[in-house]
Amino acid sequence: MADIKNLNLKELETVITSWGFPRFCAGQVFDWVYKKSAVDFSQMSNLPLDLRKRLAENYVLSCLELVKKQQSKDKTEKFLFELADKNFIEAVSIPAKDRVTGCISSQAGCKFACRFCASGQLGLRRNLEVAEIIEQALYLKNYSAAKKLTHIVFMGTGEPLDNYDNVLAAIRLINAKDGMGIGARRITISTCGIIPGIEKLAQEKLQIELSVSLHAADNATRDKLMPVNKKYPLEQLLRCCRDYVKKTNRQVTFEYILVKDINSGLPDARRLAIMLAGFDCKVNLIPANPARNLGILAPPAGAVKVFQNALSQSGVKVTLRQARGEDIDAACGQLRLKYEPRCKSE
Repeated sequence: MADIKNLNLKELETVITSWGFPRFCAGQVFDWVYKKSAVDFSQMSNLPLDLRKRLAENYVLSCLELVKKQQSKDKTEKFLFELADKNFIEAVSIPAKDRVTGCISSQAGCKFACRFCASGQLGLRRNLEVAEIIEQALYLKNYSAAKKLTHIVFMGTGEPLDNYDNVLAAIRLINAKDGMGIGARRITISTCGIIPGIEKLAQEKLQIELSVSLHAADNATRDKLMPVNKKYPLEQLLRCCRDYVKKTNRQVTFEYILVKDINSGLPDARRLAIMLAGFDCKVNLIPANPARNLGILAPPAGAVKVFQNALSQSGVKVTLRQARGEDIDAACGQLRLKYEPRCKSE
C-alpha cells in the first residue's frame, strides 16, 4: 500500500471527500502525522471510526525500518534505514548550540560516482519516494536524542536534483505550515552540478538554500574528482549559478572538499579566487574524509589554513566546516556500504 505521506494536503482532501467525509478531516490527519507523530491511524481519535478504518485499508504510515544507530562522542547520530525493497539509506542528526540539522537522503545509491564519495560505489538503485524522504526527517525529529529538528540538508545518499519532482514535493511538505513547518531558508539542496535541475529550481520561487559541489577550479582536476563535470563543465556550471543568483536573489554556497595532492595547494586557491571574483557566493571548505580505498586523504591542517586565508584575502567569503561524527564514519554512505553488499548476497 502507498504511504499517506506521499500526498500533500490538497491531494488528501480530494481522497477524503471522495469517500464522503468532510474536507477538514484531511487537516486533522496532517496534524496527527506531522505534529503529533502518530504511527497508526487508530491513534487519530478525533476522526470518525469509519474514516480511520478506510485510511488503514488504503494507506500506511511508516516506510522505513531502523537497522542500526550510531552516536558520536560529539552527539552526532547516524541512522541506517532499510526500505521495503531491501535497499538501504542513511540519515544523520547533527546537534549544535542553537540548531539541530537533519542530513537526509534523496536516492538509494547514486550514479554520479564522485571519487571522494562512498555513496556512489554501488551505483544508483532507485529514487526515493516523497514519503521515504519525509519519513527520515520525521524520524530524526521524533527519535533522535535531540528530539528536535530545525534545519534540513539534502546531503545524504543520492543526488537531489536527479530525483527532482519527489525532492521538491517533499520540501513543500517539510516547509508547509500544515506539514513540518520548517522555514524554507532552513532547507538546503546540495547538488553535484546538474545544470537543468538548477535552472528549474530557479523558477520555483522557493527561498531555499542552494549548495553546489565544486571541488576544483579547473576542468581537468574536476573531471578526476567528479565525472559529472564532463557533461556539465565548470564554465557552464558557473554561468548557470550566476543566472540562478540573478533570478532568485539568493546567494549560492560552493562546497569544496580539500583533497591532499589533488586540489588543496595554494595555486588551486588562487585559481578558485579568480574564478569566483565578483560572484555573490560563499565557499565552504571541507577537509576530505579519509578513504584510503578511494585514494582520498585530507591535507595537513596548515595547508587547509593557507588555502582558507588565500581565499579570504582575495575577497571570497569562506568558511571551514567543523568535522562532526568522525568516530562513527558519519560521512554519507559509509555505514550503508557495510550492510548493502552483504544483504544483496543473501
